[in-house]
Amino acid sequence: MSDRKPFDALEYPAVNQAAEIVKVALSARKALVIIGNCWVNYLGRASSKLESGERIVLIKKDGSVLVHRPSGYEPVNWQPPGCLFQTRAINNVLRIRAIRRKPPESITIFFDSVYLLSTLSLTDRGDFYLYASEEDMQKAILLQPSILEPGFTPITYEKKVDPGFVDVYGTDKDGKFVVVEIKRKTAGRGAVLQLAKYVENVKTKVNREVRGVLAAPRIAKGGQKLLTSFKLDFKALNPRKCAAVLESRNTRKIIDFS
Repeated sequence: MSDRKPFDALEYPAVNQAAEIVKVALSARKALVIIGNCWVNYLGRASSKLESGERIVLIKKDGSVLVHRPSGYEPVNWQPPGCLFQTRAINNVLRIRAIRRKPPESITIFFDSVYLLSTLSLTDRGDFYLYASEEDMQKAILLQPSILEPGFTPITYEKKVDPGFVDVYGTDKDGKFVVVEIKRKTAGRGAVLQLAKYVENVKTKVNREVRGVLAAPRIAKGGQKLLTSFKLDFKALNPRKCAAVLESRNTRKIIDFS
């Protein structure tokens, strides 16, 4: 059995003791979990103040910082990787300042009570595979239409037609209407027939050429032949790529409003 100790934890440390432990851990590029009563000031693109409350603070070894309330999955304050830290105890208050140079911004976290302080030396070499649902794929197309094809412009989604609902409805670079059917996995004959019905219904309501596009990671052999016979198009759309679009969008939103 390995002698490696992945973490150390200390309950109710004194503020001065906590400050020293935090300094040593950050200089050794260890991760930290600090639970206690704190308040937070942010200064950067804007400014904000989080009043006193009991919270969970995570400082990771890459220099990222997250301040969590007792409920909810999103941090109420955060800083991305690469922060520089200043730690000190003043008047029985632990102050941790995380500073970024580009863009210039900082958050300062003040603890007057620390309930639990844990330093972590964790190892994680596992690959992460991110996949999206059909709803996520739909959102990704709406956010970044070019992942379907260059020049595509969404008009609406979940458009009601007699056979059901069109996932995404829009126009292509040539001004043709486009009916998009999304499948998360390999698309077969059923998906092609479904798309064909949607296209025929839309054609009866518009005076413009209508294209049908089946968007999926891949298409089965039988589905490809049927697709060709109906003169419909297939666009390879990887759920992982869609998930990356959504993740990038969410990251930008957090940065914009932090």
